[in-house]
Amino acid sequence: MGRIADLCSEIAENAEEGPDGLTLSPDLWDRLRDDWEDEDIEDALNVVRETFLNGALVESADSLSARLLEVLGAFGTEAAFKQAEQGEGRISLEAIGQLARRVAHLEEILDAYREGSPPDRRGFDALQRRLADLGLESEMHDDEPEPPGPGGAEDEDDE
Repeated sequence: MGRIADLCSEIAENAEEGPDGLTLSPDLWDRLRDDWEDEDIEDALNVVRETFLNGALVESADSLSARLLEVLGAFGTEAAFKQAEQGEGRISLEAIGQLARRVAHLEEILDAYREGSPPDRRGFDALQRRLADLGLESEMHDDEPEPPGPGGAEDEDDE
């Protein structure tokens, strides 16, 4: 098991982020082939990919959940709850932008896991365009942490 863990560690340290996820350079493949079969390298690469995806999924879901708790928690007071009951409950445009950004990030990650058709995004995509037109999306994007993985931040909180 130690040799496989070493292989996974080496792949995690040297893999590059590509359009289809983590990839290995041809030089690294050739170097790993000195000690490993292609099938073993591919299996280890898949383990590393899944590990990074799972980490990104948990981080993104945690970020979204934390922000939703904050937004929904604002309706926990008696006065705010009464306003919501009367159809007067409001959330700020900033909160909408933050939630949209977190959901977009979560959707990117979930695309790798989904089987079947993704949800209808037309309304959500229109919202993102409107937020970008107001300049909110680019302003707030500076607070977004990099996803975990090669070259990305780990264990950062975007609050």
